[in-house]
Amino acid sequence: MLPLERRATFSLSSIFALRMLGLFLVLPVFALEARKLPGGDDVQLVGLAMGIYGLTQGILQIPFGMASDRFGRKRVMVLGLAIFALGSMVAAWAPTLGWLAVGRSVQGAGAISAAVTALIADQTRDSVRTKAMALVGASISLVFALSLVLSPLLNAQVGLQGLFLITGVLASAGIAVVLWWVPPEPVVHAAPGREGLALVLRDAALLRLDLGAFILHAVQFAMWMAVPAMLVQAGLDKSAHWQVYLPAVMGSFVVMGATLFPLEKRGYLRAVFLSAIGVIALVQLGLLYNATHAPTLAMLAVLMLAFFCGFNILEASQPSMASRLAPAHSRGAALGVYNTLQSLGFFAGGAMGGWVLGHYGAGGLFASCAALMVLWLAVAWPMA
Repeated sequence: MLPLERRATFSLSSIFALRMLGLFLVLPVFALEARKLPGGDDVQLVGLAMGIYGLTQGILQIPFGMASDRFGRKRVMVLGLAIFALGSMVAAWAPTLGWLAVGRSVQGAGAISAAVTALIADQTRDSVRTKAMALVGASISLVFALSLVLSPLLNAQVGLQGLFLITGVLASAGIAVVLWWVPPEPVVHAAPGREGLALVLRDAALLRLDLGAFILHAVQFAMWMAVPAMLVQAGLDKSAHWQVYLPAVMGSFVVMGATLFPLEKRGYLRAVFLSAIGVIALVQLGLLYNATHAPTLAMLAVLMLAFFCGFNILEASQPSMASRLAPAHSRGAALGVYNTLQSLGFFAGGAMGGWVLGHYGAGGLFASCAALMVLWLAVAWPMA
């Protein structure tokens, strides 16, 4: 990478990391702590409060992405981080589960993912873009692993409300990064709003990636409705779950570095991409088996390693491919659509995951996730 590419990649990765650390600090304890609020005895409502963040993200990603094409990426990023911080404060104050859902929805309204990934694409060459996106994915995975260590400790000290306050502070730090570290954005002449959006909605290859983003994140969010309970059932206290997650995340980086980048250079990106989808489908079947039998800690640890290997490969390669396929003047719109489907996946994973878990148990949840991954594999198969 050139010096400017490194600065852009690391500064924009840090914005993702600060924002996602706040979200991930809440994730491991949300389902358990939200039940203590008035209204928390309804598991479907807990799932809705957990996933509604993704719904408002999904609604606003395209407008924010198109706005970044027209008014500039950095302006949109500052606005979105300010809205996210406001939602965090509402969630910290929330006296009931309903108000907690309102705070989560306002958090989601800070829909800056398209603007951030579009700016990374603007600032990097095609030859290093997958690496740049992989570094973003690595930063997200690292803060996810860090959150699994810190979340139980911080929750014991400050509770769920304190975690949301920390989330707001981290979002404010992200604004400082945008203003003083992110390089000046290049001048890109945007296509007219509707024309740019229509262009990306007619592209079959982009739509295939958009569907994949939806399924991947729906499955990821739905999994976490049941996996923590399975680890407890296998004999691991919730405060020690990081002992499974952290080695799995770190090991997945090694696998990604040894497979994705070398094989992409040799022209095997399609094979790696489809294999990663297949691996996650097999992980869901493995979780299904453990959900219907007595789960073992060793088997769950292996499944988590396999999941993060597939997940990180897909997280790095999908937005990179989307940014290459999209015309430069419509890149914000294209990544807005991509991130919309990703965010709707979060919402569907939380809301529908809670419904399936409540009606059909963990076995039904993982069977549904496996079916979604097989569907994605069939849709992705014709990719070039």
